[in-house]
Amino acid sequence: MKHIVFYDGECPLCSKARSAIERLDWFHRIHWIPLQHIEKTEYQMFISQNRNVYEEVHMITSKGKILKGFDTVRRILMLLPVSFPISLLLYLPFIEKVFSPVYMWVSKNRFKWFGRYETLQIN
Repeated sequence: MKHIVFYDGECPLCSKARSAIERLDWFHRIHWIPLQHIEKTEYQMFISQNRNVYEEVHMITSKGKILKGFDTVRRILMLLPVSFPISLLLYLPFIEKVFSPVYMWVSKNRFKWFGRYETLQIN
């Protein structure tokens, strides 16, 4: 089973990050689903569970664990051969206390900084 990542297809930052990560995902371990299509999938429960899916990237790991925000970023970087060594540093105890708020700050300001796509970007 692949890891499943839910991203905002109307967010330029999110879509460009997805595109870059897909190129580095040499073993095709990640499946991407735009949030705008989540209701058409078996994962529509994310909407009904009142998860903040539009505020933080969410992931279901291949083992079924649900991650969000900075934890998802760390896991994605760990899955990519190129970023694996660096990703280990992101699991040091103090790193989450620093980077989790940074992640949330970027997430909250992403549309102000990068705009919003008029149409869904899934390619």
